[in-house]
Amino acid sequence: MTAGPIQMHWWAGVPNFGDVLSALIVAHVSGRDVVHVKPAKAELFALGSLLQVARRTHKTPRADGVKPWIWGTGLLHSVSSDFVENVRIALVRGPVTAALLGIKPREFGDPGLLVTDLVQDRPETTDRIGIVPHHSQLDDPQIAGLSATDPAVQVIDVRDDALTVCRQIAACRHVVASSLHGLIVADAFGVPNSWMDPGRQSHLKYLDYAASIGRPLTLPLEIADVPAHLATLKDSDTILYTDAIAQARQALIDSFPAELCAQPDTTPAELAGVTR
Repeated sequence: MTAGPIQMHWWAGVPNFGDVLSALIVAHVSGRDVVHVKPAKAELFALGSLLQVARRTHKTPRADGVKPWIWGTGLLHSVSSDFVENVRIALVRGPVTAALLGIKPREFGDPGLLVTDLVQDRPETTDRIGIVPHHSQLDDPQIAGLSATDPAVQVIDVRDDALTVCRQIAACRHVVASSLHGLIVADAFGVPNSWMDPGRQSHLKYLDYAASIGRPLTLPLEIADVPAHLATLKDSDTILYTDAIAQARQALIDSFPAELCAQPDTTPAELAGVTR
């Protein structure tokens, strides 16, 4: 049995449910505890746009000989691939990341798609429309004003407890999100969703994720256009790429490094309760 917690890095600059989910999902899939460490000490990078961080700290081989695993991680912007030989890539978020790194995997996936395995008490769907802003937009008066346009609209605070945020998203009939993991969690729960302008955030990570599941994604909604967009929603709206989501989920489970699991003779799929 593998001893001790997994040494993992995730972004912890401000409270944000998407980043917190990284540790929760890895703990579930691996059957081990997870602790936060600085990137130079990490043995795993998972959920998040962290490859530029991994590159900064792993341009040269580590003195301790460790090559950290990359599992479902993506890029925030283009970087040199000069660090790839110093890490082990199990899976990346999407084909945009893969192309920029010059690697040619056949499967992709964001670990956020496994969140449904953590929420055993999914709430019933309501008539709520959830607005899930990027954490940098929480104080934007335009965002706050959206809840005044329709009594069914609720702004979901991504700083709240991660699983509480996920349950709030799961209960919505539609989600409008500029938070990437607002979109991903909605997809995981089968909640129809729309992409909203993320402000100064690069669009690369959104397009990377969308390409990983064959999701059509062009330009985000301007915040001012959200009320008019909500008026066009139909109760019959559904997600049309559920098969691709299921394939990405399976790719994530199949690719999780067995050496990081609590029991070497137990597969990640068995630990996570995911079957083919």
